[in-house]
Amino acid sequence: MSTSRSDKLNPPAAVFEITKALEAAGFQAWCVGGAVRDALLGHPHLDWDFATDATPDQVRTVFGRKRTIPVGIAFGTVGVLDSAGILHEVTTFRRDVKTDGRHAEVEFGASLDEDLARRDFTINAVAYSATTGEMRDPFDGKADLARRVVRAVGNASERMREDRLRALRGIRFAARFGFEIEPNTWKAMCESAPHLTRLSAERVKQELEKTMDQLAAPSKALALWIESGAAAVLVPELAAASEQCRAATDCAAQPGLARRPGRRLTRLAVLLSESNPATVEGAALRLRFSKHDAQWLASMVASWHALDAAITGAGAPDGAKVRRWIATIGRTQLGAFYRLASARWARRRASGGSAPSEQSVRALYRRSLRAALKEPVDLGDLAVDGDDLRQAGATPGPALGKLLKALLDRVLDDPSLNTREQLLAEAKRMVEKS
Repeated sequence: MSTSRSDKLNPPAAVFEITKALEAAGFQAWCVGGAVRDALLGHPHLDWDFATDATPDQVRTVFGRKRTIPVGIAFGTVGVLDSAGILHEVTTFRRDVKTDGRHAEVEFGASLDEDLARRDFTINAVAYSATTGEMRDPFDGKADLARRVVRAVGNASERMREDRLRALRGIRFAARFGFEIEPNTWKAMCESAPHLTRLSAERVKQELEKTMDQLAAPSKALALWIESGAAAVLVPELAAASEQCRAATDCAAQPGLARRPGRRLTRLAVLLSESNPATVEGAALRLRFSKHDAQWLASMVASWHALDAAITGAGAPDGAKVRRWIATIGRTQLGAFYRLASARWARRRASGGSAPSEQSVRALYRRSLRAALKEPVDLGDLAVDGDDLRQAGATPGPALGKLLKALLDRVLDDPSLNTREQLLAEAKRMVEKS
């Protein structure tokens, strides 16, 4: 067992506050998990969590009911609010009794070392005492951090069987930190791939979102999803994405910006942009995205399929073309579409393909924004509506919708036609010709 002292982690004051409160009550309190790992790497981390020999009821007694939330009592976890209202998970030392690859039955009364032994990777199995500076590192996680290696704790195959999500987590850690995956651990991940169907769609979705949120270059993780066999089992649409399409996700948001939900969805739209638009919504719903988000993704992919070649080959477009592109995309979706398109075109240029320059894309986006603000580009912008056309003698029903679309088509070519008098006269001519 490796034990050492470290004074360089510099946790926030709230960590000392929680540690001292538990220790004053006669319990152990150790910082564990991602915060310790990231601090050792010199990365900022706000989510400082704890392991303790106190039971959940004892933790709630120490901090009081108003400051605690039973976020996972069955698994020994209580959320403790610090003085700033930030939630920290405090979990009782535990050992696994039984697991089916998705859910584990645990028992309390374990030691710290037994608790660390049930964790996934050595780099996540380091404990730190905020009050003494002592580090408990029974599996040489610090050495693996220094070697830049993701290694399973103990028997890699057993760790993957205990929780199938660990294969995806290990891939994310390796891609996020630029680490290699230790050969036996990688072998176990690949062997685990056929069993990933045991994971719920919600857990797969969360892991995919974390990949888009946390990684400056998601393509590295996506390539490992494919190489391990996980993508084919979990998200066939991902497995079918080309290397260029995956690499374009790296261009879709700068590090940090992908944490904004809209940017996360944009990266997912880039990833799915080679898929048939008709299948994108179903794929997103299968992964438990909301109906709104699934429709948004499908709309973005459909717009990309409709306009990529048109914009790429347009040269200097006239106003009518720009208005038609806006009408296809939708006024409120312009920013997202151009982020998707910019990412795909940036990657295409990098690989030697033909695509609009970054400068021309920015200029087109600004021009599109001005047009969307000032010019008619959708049915709601027309100077007449269905009621006006019915009063003028148009027949209600599907034909009325077609007539409105035909009028919009004329207005997209010539916005000066967008007056009530001219549109009613134009509608009358269209009806008489039909």
